[in-house]
Amino acid sequence: MNNQRDIGTEILEGIRQIKRGETGRIVSFPSVRSIRDKTGLSQVKFAVLLGVSVRTLQDWEQSRRAPSGAAKTLLLIADKNPSALLEVA
Repeated sequence: MNNQRDIGTEILEGIRQIKRGETGRIVSFPSVRSIRDKTGLSQVKFAVLLGVSVRTLQDWEQSRRAPSGAAKTLLLIADKNPSALLEVA
């Protein structure tokens, strides 16, 4: 029994799957701008609440960067229940 992997073949097969439209799981994330709009907060106040710079928030809103970790979790909470986030503001 040969347990050696052929990484090159695996990569090529992955590329072929992408070309055929057989990509992996795609997770949609709501627009950061739409989440902020639900709270009614300005960019400055929302950034302070999340503990990030206004520039970072702007990058998220303009899809130049994506939130990760705790910020992503807070954004998902704000999307589902904006008042919960505002209670700690």
